[in-house]
Amino acid sequence: QVRFVESGGGLVQPGESTRLSCTVSGSTIYYLAMAWYRQTPGTKREWVAAIGSTGTHTRYVDSVNGRFFISRDDAKSATYLQMNGLKPDDTAVYYCNVVNPGTYYSQLTPLYDDDWGQGTQVTVSS
Repeated sequence: QVRFVESGGGLVQPGESTRLSCTVSGSTIYYLAMAWYRQTPGTKREWVAAIGSTGTHTRYVDSVNGRFFISRDDAKSATYLQMNGLKPDDTAVYYCNVVNPGTYYSQLTPLYDDDWGQGTQVTVSS
């Protein structure tokens, strides 16, 4: 069974940076795109950043483009999200998942939609 473990969140002040980590077990991430998603109370989980299977291509939602940077380490079965210039609107619980093949250039739907991790809370506030 696949398992995602996210970490690195916390309380940060506006303008500061933080780095999230996600490790995956129970499934290889080789040859699969990965993505970070976020969710706030009462809203639908949305994708934030994605990285292709080779790590050479990335996608970002407009609101974080130029501030967030996604990376991956397949040997560690991990993906990371460097978050810079944080804003209060970035406050959310952040999750990672494998991208459903074929959706990387479209909806970036999660492959394991029934196996989300606990996520990591990022709160941006002064």
